[in-house]
Amino acid sequence: MTSPQPVALVTGASSGIGAATARRLAASGYHVYGAARRAERLEELRGDGVVPLVLDLLDEGSLNTALKQIREDTGRLDLLVNNAGYGAFGAVEDVPIEEARRQFEVNLFGLARLVQLSLPLMRSHGTGTIINVSSVAGRVAGPMGGWYHATKFALEGFSDSLRQEVAPFGIRVVVVQPGAIKTEWGANALLAARTASGEGHYAHRVERLARGILNPDGVQRRASGPDLIARVIERAARSSRPRTRYALGHLAWAGLFGRRMLSDKLLDQITGRVMG
Repeated sequence: MTSPQPVALVTGASSGIGAATARRLAASGYHVYGAARRAERLEELRGDGVVPLVLDLLDEGSLNTALKQIREDTGRLDLLVNNAGYGAFGAVEDVPIEEARRQFEVNLFGLARLVQLSLPLMRSHGTGTIINVSSVAGRVAGPMGGWYHATKFALEGFSDSLRQEVAPFGIRVVVVQPGAIKTEWGANALLAARTASGEGHYAHRVERLARGILNPDGVQRRASGPDLIARVIERAARSSRPRTRYALGHLAWAGLFGRRMLSDKLLDQITGRVMG
């Protein structure tokens, strides 16, 4: 059976950008699967017409089961929104290499495996859109986030190659680069930074980072809401000729402009002040 509605799979749908995107796509006529590891955090999406789907990017069986369910339920996949990911901050020297690998497994390799499993279903219909939620942090790096930045820089390159490979099959690849967004991300990144580097040689940098993140008059006060990103994802998904990249949200354009126009040393100074 092939669904008469376009079908979307949104990862990281339990909160923030993912939840906002799943709700917006469902309201606009998509048959939406909202995926995350914890089923209980997805249940509230049911009332908005989103089908909860338990999916663990680190579990091959989970990925195969999810795609099998979508294929059997609907017979198609028109849109894949790769939003799941996280940032465990801390000095490069302090973050255990196991944690660094895990960030790559979630933010890049798990995402890439989901793309591999989704492409045959998209290709069978001669169309589809893959939207990878990266970050301005995929182009501009700051202190205490080396491993997170590395995953997002890698995602940018992966997306560029993928876009060129799948274009002949009618499949589009889009990168979304949010700036500062009001989600749980900042608090989680700070907790990880304090765990890894809250004591020792980098403790002063962590406290500067904390002041930047927790300052009610700082970046978070001016951070954009997640629905801003959800609206752009919907627009890109519905476009027959979407842009390859969409940068938006607080500090997004400023960060990318600085990367293009400023020297590394000057940008280091500015980024260091903003990020602690």
